[in-house]
Amino acid sequence: MAEPSMRSAWIRRFHPAPEAAVRLVCFPHAGGAATYYRPLSQAMSPHADVLAIQYPGRQDRLAEPCIEDIPTLADRLVAELTPWTDRPLLLFGHSMGAAVAFEVALRLERRGVLPLGLFASGLRAPSLRRDRRMHLATDAELVAELKNLNAANASVLADETLLGMVLPALRGDYRAIDRYHNPSALPLRCPIVALAGDADPVADTADVELWARHTSASFRMRIFPGGHFFLDDHAEAVRREIREHIRVVSAR
Repeated sequence: MAEPSMRSAWIRRFHPAPEAAVRLVCFPHAGGAATYYRPLSQAMSPHADVLAIQYPGRQDRLAEPCIEDIPTLADRLVAELTPWTDRPLLLFGHSMGAAVAFEVALRLERRGVLPLGLFASGLRAPSLRRDRRMHLATDAELVAELKNLNAANASVLADETLLGMVLPALRGDYRAIDRYHNPSALPLRCPIVALAGDADPVADTADVELWARHTSASFRMRIFPGGHFFLDDHAEAVRREIREHIRVVSAR
């Protein structure tokens, strides 16, 4: 299969799989980076070509301003992903990444590109208004939030220089997700798989289940033991869910 020649600051391919029939596009959580999906990329290769999204404002894009609006972020990403639609795309987003992935899926479908599915992990449905305002929190409150959600390792929290690099992106991403609400979007025509942690303090399982409203195709939900980052403790089980979804939709 021919490979897209365009290089993009937005896309990381840690383990290129040029012969894979499916591309898995992974969208990070608030404050997160493409490297969060490196283990998933390794595990899925060569069966899926994993494209991990790198938002501006972090790691090698630290000097760039964050995009603090989910629809605007999705607009930019659709343009970046268009060269990669030569084979089917499966979208996976965790937390804020699930909202970005949903908006990308809407835009792809408008362009006539039907994704194989959307995995929406750790986020309440877009039709529900978010009642948190973490972008207005103090730095100390943001650090407490990171600890509460287990969203950063201890070395980052203990290093003031690293923490100073992480907090602006986190605040910018929170500004985007805190203001996000899309109750009027037409349902996707692709399947949605919702993933949730049974003890997630910011995404109640009942609210995650309402992702069912946002597809006219099939919907299923899988609940895992754990908090907001249940993915870290159940990585192989999540990979099995992805592999099984690819197997089922590819057989149709």
